[in-house]
Amino acid sequence: MKVLLFNGSPRANGCTFTALTKIAKTLNAEGIETEILQSGSKPVRDCIGCSGCRGANGGKCVFGDDCVNEWIEKAKQADGFVFGTPVYYAHPSGRILSLMDRLFYAGGAEFQHKPASVIASARRAGTTATLDAVCKHLTISQMPVVSSTYWNMIHGTAPEETVQDLEGMQTMQNLAINMAWILKCIEAGKRAGIAVPETKKNVKMNFIH
Repeated sequence: MKVLLFNGSPRANGCTFTALTKIAKTLNAEGIETEILQSGSKPVRDCIGCSGCRGANGGKCVFGDDCVNEWIEKAKQADGFVFGTPVYYAHPSGRILSLMDRLFYAGGAEFQHKPASVIASARRAGTTATLDAVCKHLTISQMPVVSSTYWNMIHGTAPEETVQDLEGMQTMQNLAINMAWILKCIEAGKRAGIAVPETKKNVKMNFIH
């Protein structure tokens, strides 16, 4: 079993990475393979709603100049996910939202019914609004959302401060333990012949009709 951890911060070894590393190490101790994917500091395109990924492009974003299509390919082989973001102006980084909009629009099938979680890293405030915004990608994709013993947030302005948030670090650890437990339950269910639920999507309406 493998969990992908997405770092939505442009800082490769910052506070968000520190929190994700705690999760990864705990998952490793539970026998779960992990990989932290860094979004980098280069520009990331927004989704333009062209729907090209739904047509001839076959589940790939039409923009191939960043990490999105590579990450969709990795998601095919993954069993679970953690999305990490710093807090900017009391909301998620624009980077993580742009990435996730395109990941889920182009490659949504690779995420469905797989457990996932979101973590937020902040100096002080904006964490709950950030978690709420990013979690919406998970809940529209039928993904079991993994929780912890507190909201999945950690505080600090530098990695050395982040590790001093003992409750935050424990929250990351318990999140990982819960993720490992859910993954093992899903695996046991597969061995017992329990199939993925059949999705019904034959009704679609807007506010006009």
